[in-house]
Amino acid sequence: MFSFAEPRPRRRPSLTPMIDVVFLLLVFFMLAARFGFDTSLPLITGGGGDARWEGPPRLVQVLPETVTLNGRAVALGDLPARLAPLMPDEDAPVLLRAGDEADLSRLVAVIDVLRAAGWRRLIVVE
Repeated sequence: MFSFAEPRPRRRPSLTPMIDVVFLLLVFFMLAARFGFDTSLPLITGGGGDARWEGPPRLVQVLPETVTLNGRAVALGDLPARLAPLMPDEDAPVLLRAGDEADLSRLVAVIDVLRAAGWRRLIVVE
């Protein structure tokens, strides 16, 4: 069949849907990549009601600005030296309690200092 009408210009395909899909995939992979940075803190849980406490009290309270050992303010760098005389052996537990306004990174910093000093039995209490 012959057509004497003027030929219509060819429509070019739109790239907008493809660009939308590429951006959605980019956002998906950016969000999915964040899940790979999980870390864990090995802490002792439980202990039961029959656990015995031996030696002097060892309560480290983590506050937003300071760290206290048995109610007395201590610099974070001095904490292992001040805690050492209170430890009957290296397997003795140390209680950690985070204050109301203390954030998790501050608590983890205290745990790292105590683990670097060689104490492994750290118990986080409320």
